[in-house]
Amino acid sequence: MAPVKVSLHSLSGTAAEADLQVARRVLSTASEALATLAQALNGEFGRAVDVMLAAKGRVIVCGMGKSGHVARKIAATLSSTGTPAYFVHPAEASHGDMGAITRQDVLLLLSKGGETAELSDLVTYASRFRIPLIAVANNSESTLAKAADVTLLLPDVPESCSIGMAPTTSTTMMMSLGDALAVALMERKGFSADQYRDFHPGGSLGRALIRVCDLMHVGEEIPLAGQDASMREVLLVMAERRFGCVGLVDANGGLTGIITDGDLSRHIDGDGFLSRKASDIMTRGPKITAPAELAAEALAFMNEHKITRLFVLDADDAARKPVGILHIHDCLRAGIA
Repeated sequence: MAPVKVSLHSLSGTAAEADLQVARRVLSTASEALATLAQALNGEFGRAVDVMLAAKGRVIVCGMGKSGHVARKIAATLSSTGTPAYFVHPAEASHGDMGAITRQDVLLLLSKGGETAELSDLVTYASRFRIPLIAVANNSESTLAKAADVTLLLPDVPESCSIGMAPTTSTTMMMSLGDALAVALMERKGFSADQYRDFHPGGSLGRALIRVCDLMHVGEEIPLAGQDASMREVLLVMAERRFGCVGLVDANGGLTGIITDGDLSRHIDGDGFLSRKASDIMTRGPKITAPAELAAEALAFMNEHKITRLFVLDADDAARKPVGILHIHDCLRAGIA
C-alpha cells in the first residue's frame, strides 16, 4: 500500500490556527515560568556556585526520565565552559557506576517532585561519603530537598500540556537553571574565549575563535629585509619566502614599509632597478594586524583593502618589530570564510 501524502495546503485554517494557539500558550507558559524562577532565586544559588567552585573533582549531574536528558545537557554545558562535569544514570549508579563518583566530586541531582526513587541510592552514597549534594526540585519538603546541602527550588507552576503532566515547563526551568549555573561559574573563573575555543576545536565555533597567532608564519619564514638593502637582495628574499612581498625594517628592526609583487611590476622597467635601494620603491605604512586579533577579522580586513597578506606586530611593542606574517590562504585553509 502506497504511503499517504498529506499536503500542508490540505490543513484547514481552523486547525492551523489552533496549532499556533497551542504553540503560543506553551511558549508563554515557559516564559512566565522562567520569569518567576528568576525572581525566586536567592542566596542558595550563590551557595551552589560556591560548592561547585570548591570541588576538587567534577560535578556529577543525575536525573531520571526527562530530568535525566536535561542532566546530560547540563553536564555537557558545564564541561564545555570550564567546569568538569559528568552525567551518571541513577539506575546504572545503583549497579556499579557509583564507583565513578569520588569524595572530591559534588552531586547535582534533578527531580521535579524530589521523590524520584532511583535517586535514593545516590543520596545515601553522598551522605555516607560526605559528598556535597545540590538538589533541584520544586518541593522544599521532599526527601531530596531535605537531604541536600543546597536546594535550588523551582517554582510550582503548571506544565504547559493539556493534561498538566508531561514534563515541559519544569524541564525548561531545569535547563535554564543549569545554564545559569554554568555562566555564573564561567564568570567567577574568568573563563576566556581562548579557553572556550580549546574545548571546541571543531566546527564553526572553533573556526570563529581562531586567532592570528594560531595561523601566522614566524621566525625565519617572515620575509624581511633592511630598508637600505638593494632591490637585488629584496628579490632574493621575495623568491625564497614566497609570500609575494617583503617587509622593510629600520636599523632597530621596526617595520617601515613593504614591497609587493605589484610594486615590482610598476618599477622593474626603470634604469638601474636592481641597484636601487628598497626605500626608494617601498610603500610606507603597510597594513598590519596583531597576534591576538581574530583571524576572521584579519580576513575581513584583507578583503576590505583588497590585499592578500598582513604583517603581524605586537601591539605593545613601540619598536614595531614584526613577529609574524599572515597570508589570506592561511585563513582559507583553516576554514575561515
